[in-house]
Amino acid sequence: MSEWAPKRFYKSATVESAEGGWTVHLDARPLRTPGKSALIVPTLPLAEAVAEEWNAQTGKIDPTVMPLTRTANSAIEKVAPQKAAVADMLAEYGDSDLLCYRADHPDELVQRQQQGWDPMLTWAAEALGARLAPRVGVMHEPQDPGALAALRAEVHKLDSFELAPFHDLVALSGSLVLGLAVSHGHPAAEIWHLSRIDESWQEEMWGADEEAAEVSEIKRTAFLQAERFLRLCRAA
Repeated sequence: MSEWAPKRFYKSATVESAEGGWTVHLDARPLRTPGKSALIVPTLPLAEAVAEEWNAQTGKIDPTVMPLTRTANSAIEKVAPQKAAVADMLAEYGDSDLLCYRADHPDELVQRQQQGWDPMLTWAAEALGARLAPRVGVMHEPQDPGALAALRAEVHKLDSFELAPFHDLVALSGSLVLGLAVSHGHPAAEIWHLSRIDESWQEEMWGADEEAAEVSEIKRTAFLQAERFLRLCRAA
């Protein structure tokens, strides 16, 4: 988009009210998505946070340090035009949820998975009406259709601006249940730790791989940023 110029061309980014929500102006120019759609977000706090990203740019504009802007672009251009399809795609994670595939050994890993993941499955059963069944091994076994339908209904409640970060919460954790837990207010940092039980065990056993650790940190940061976007788009 025209705003993604190599060098900063504006003096300041400011927030303005707009039809349907809030937008950001770069000087007098309204911010647009790469596809030239108006970038209008649902809440003032989210618009202010997007403006902060633009005001923080010095010299060349670096999209890689503007996660809120990127997610807003995705919500408008990628999610909104196919919202139902995106929701259905994410709901499919329920039938192969990370929390349901367990190790049979060693005992300590088995216990860690039980202690970390069983409470989340219980939460999904009690709060969402969706009881998923754990199994040993990695071979796929279909879950109860009623439970999957309940999870699907929860995902379809989300609007386009919620689905965009929710996609990252689910894809990065490998778990629809964990993504929904963050959406319902569970601390993102704790949920991320639960999603990494297997990886943490491997690191303890064989040592940390530097490259893998770097990738893990990138994913963790993205997971926390997704939770932040979700929180801001629901803020008053």
